[in-house]
Amino acid sequence: MYGGTRAMGAFFNICMTAMLAIIVLTAVGLVRRTQQRRAAWASGLTAQARVVRAWTTTHMVNNVARRVQWHEYDYTTQDGRTVRFKESGGPRERATGDTTLVHYALHEPDKATASATEPGKDTAGTVVWLVVLGAATIFLLHEWATLPGF
Repeated sequence: MYGGTRAMGAFFNICMTAMLAIIVLTAVGLVRRTQQRRAAWASGLTAQARVVRAWTTTHMVNNVARRVQWHEYDYTTQDGRTVRFKESGGPRERATGDTTLVHYALHEPDKATASATEPGKDTAGTVVWLVVLGAATIFLLHEWATLPGF
């Protein structure tokens, strides 16, 4: 039985490490996207973009459907480059063929945003999610440390 218990302990440690890694990667991605949107808004560069594709993804969370609206945009920068980018969280009424204003940074035109300029709201949302991820990290570390060893 000792070998089985060791295997379960190793599996538990691998799962906990994987969950912590996912939390860290999620936090890093969240901060990076917030910085990209902020840079796009701060640059002052805008362009008219055309929606080339619109779709919705659905995920079940606690038996509740969570829908996320996605859009793919094409636009031309001031220096004549054509750029295509995808963004989640857009309005549901925006459809293929529509045009909208996008903000972009010259150094990362593919990280543009079609979201309205709302730096305070964006920062607040990021902080809330980082607090949630921090709490999840603390909970996981606590459980990892206090659960009986295998």
